[in-house]
Amino acid sequence: MPKVTVHRQAHFNAAHRLHREDWDEAKNKAVFGKCNNPHYHGHNYKLIVSVTGEIDPETGFVIDLKELKEIIKADVEEAFDHKNLNIQVEEFKNLNPTAENIAVVIYNRIKPSLSSQHELEITLYETPRNFVTYKA
Repeated sequence: MPKVTVHRQAHFNAAHRLHREDWDEAKNKAVFGKCNNPHYHGHNYKLIVSVTGEIDPETGFVIDLKELKEIIKADVEEAFDHKNLNIQVEEFKNLNPTAENIAVVIYNRIKPSLSSQHELEITLYETPRNFVTYKA
């Protein structure tokens, strides 16, 4: 059976601050710039969840996109949308919420909901020109 990749796009809006407690104010500002704003700042994130697998001969699906939509809604949108990532999302209490780290956290939230035969890739746009991709 051929392997095919299906994609589902989603969005969420969230605030964050890039900051390390073990660095002084000057180093945080030098490394993270305006993203170190102590009052936080926000992004309109665009998320693309890509699932690769064999086509089920019975359904013709790699994964039912309605099911993938519900997984994304439960594991990402409800958890991240209109939240302060640093304060309201448990994974970021001790993890800097960079785009890279957010993508890995999203992957780790979604992967357990998929069949073990499915490969997962996360693409996260922080801005239209800045994005990251993660797959394990």
